[in-house]
Amino acid sequence: MSNVSFRRRHKIHFSECDPAGIVFYPQYFVLFNDLIETWIDELLPSGYHGVIVERRIGLPTVHLEVDFKAVSRMGDQVWLSLEVVRKGERSLTLAWQCAGVDGDVRMVATQVIVTTSLDTHRSVVIPEDLRAAIEREGSGARVPV
Repeated sequence: MSNVSFRRRHKIHFSECDPAGIVFYPQYFVLFNDLIETWIDELLPSGYHGVIVERRIGLPTVHLEVDFKAVSRMGDQVWLSLEVVRKGERSLTLAWQCAGVDGDVRMVATQVIVTTSLDTHRSVVIPEDLRAAIEREGSGARVPV
């Protein structure tokens, strides 16, 4: 499988910044959680809501490594991107990046998420339709802009 990439353009909002006018670092985690939700919405007809609410499958983070390279300021236009770098039976390893539209990398992260039952809180196999959709994306599919 070639790597699956997904990205969206985003304007940094006042609500995402600290008093210095730069992104308050936990906001990046909110932005990337929103990006994952949008990605799954585009992968599956029932979307993220269908996975979480209807099927009761959680996608918690079990490992996260982050490097902050440069600041993002209120009003900046950035690209938020994720890439599937590893797909296990019950987990996905994602690489995130926030970069200015000029290509200046602001932050990078590696995240491992595990599919879990929201009833038992134990790991479960990645749903087959989600796995198949990720594999289709990795076989030369588009990168949304």
